[in-house]
Amino acid sequence: MAKTIEVPVWVETLRFRVIICCAVTIGTILMLAALATVTGTNAGERVPRKAESSSALPTRSYEGMITDTRCGAKHSAALGLAAADCTRSCVHGGEQFALVDGENVYLLDGETAALKKMAGQRVRIAGALNGNRISVSAVGPGV
Repeated sequence: MAKTIEVPVWVETLRFRVIICCAVTIGTILMLAALATVTGTNAGERVPRKAESSSALPTRSYEGMITDTRCGAKHSAALGLAAADCTRSCVHGGEQFALVDGENVYLLDGETAALKKMAGQRVRIAGALNGNRISVSAVGPGV
C-alpha cells in the first residue's frame, strides 16, 4: 500500500504566495513592455512634453548667466569647482541648463555644445520663449 505524505498548511500557503508573486511580477513586466511599445520609448526614458512649435514663437535676445537647474545662481563651494565645471558636472548628472537673469530662471533647450562651452559665464542667448523655457538658436558672450 502507498503511503500518503501530508503537506503542512503553511507550506501550501507559502507555495501559493510564491506563485501569486511570480504571476504579478510577470504581469507587470508584460504591461510595462506593452506600454513602452505603444509610446515608442524604453523603460525609464523620459517622454518629452509637447510644446508649441518654436517657429511660431518670436525669437528674442536674453542675457544672463548659464547655470544648471540644481545649483541656479549659487554653486556649492563645498565641491571646490568653478561655476563652469559645476554646471557641466550637474548637467552631466541629469540636470538641465538654465539661464539666470536676476530673479528669472529659464530652462534652456538646444545648442548643447555651445551651452557647455559657455557654462558658468555671462552670455547673450537668442531664442524663442515658451513659458519658462527658451528654445536656444544662438549663444554668444554677454555684455
